[in-house]
Amino acid sequence: MGSIVEVRASGETSELRAIRMEIASGLLRNQADISPKYFYNVLGSKLFEAICELDEYYLTRCEAAIFEQVKPELGEKAGKAVTLIDLGAGNCEKASRLFDVLQPRQYVPIDISAAFLHDAVSALQAQYPALPILPLGLDFSEHLALPAQVQQNRRLFFYPGSSLGNFAPLQALQFLRRLRHAGGPDAALLIGIDLVKNVKRLEAAYDDSLGVTAAFNRNILSHVNAILGSNFNVQDWRHIALFNAEQSRIEMHLEARNAVTVRWPGGARAFAAEDRIHTENSYKYTEQRFLDLLREAGFGKTACWTDEENLFLVCHAKAI
Repeated sequence: MGSIVEVRASGETSELRAIRMEIASGLLRNQADISPKYFYNVLGSKLFEAICELDEYYLTRCEAAIFEQVKPELGEKAGKAVTLIDLGAGNCEKASRLFDVLQPRQYVPIDISAAFLHDAVSALQAQYPALPILPLGLDFSEHLALPAQVQQNRRLFFYPGSSLGNFAPLQALQFLRRLRHAGGPDAALLIGIDLVKNVKRLEAAYDDSLGVTAAFNRNILSHVNAILGSNFNVQDWRHIALFNAEQSRIEMHLEARNAVTVRWPGGARAFAAEDRIHTENSYKYTEQRFLDLLREAGFGKTACWTDEENLFLVCHAKAI
């Protein structure tokens, strides 16, 4: 097992200063925001695992069922002996379910939560001792600089869970183009994306009856406190999830229950009651709109599969 490259929120480094500036700048915007990548500290990653088990959260079940159903066809499309690069790997479970089909010669799980990834990879390496695993703890949302240890040819980027939906459409296009460039001439992409559907079903998936998603959303404030040195009190904030039909996206916000001033070294922000911090967008696509996006990014020769209710879409696409 390779060593994990990690961005650590300790000490004062240029990288950490940039992260703190990014968070502080978001908090000071007219519409305050925090990037959803800061959901994923150790607790946030565990809460997201719990979300994936909820009745309301259909995305994980639909995607898993599609993968299970189309494994033989996927094996034909993707081939074997790929360099499998798992973006936002989490507990590595989704990728490992495809090892028998893809038979990767190298597995490269990438996640911003390096500590969580370390535990997952330790368990996985025990199951697959002969598989070279190179875990990387990094933020790939803005750039993707893969180290030289990542094998060059037949790179297959695996991006499940509709995580691409966190990007605005132009950002999604730019991100996919970065993957196309990083993958080289024989790059391929295996990706899952959520489809447009009934609003009540969409909103329930992001505001479950047990309150797990609310805890996940509010935990971002604890993570920001650890990084920025701020004094957020999570009890001051309520979870909001709504569907913005005009933008075709679910939005998650944190809404102040009462007037509160949040302070951090070098800055502060006063929030009135009902002011919101925007924490996530999750864009929903039609199949044709998503295929157009892939093509514009340089991916074609596309095979797509969906579930019986047409809730979720899985696509394999090759560089063109």
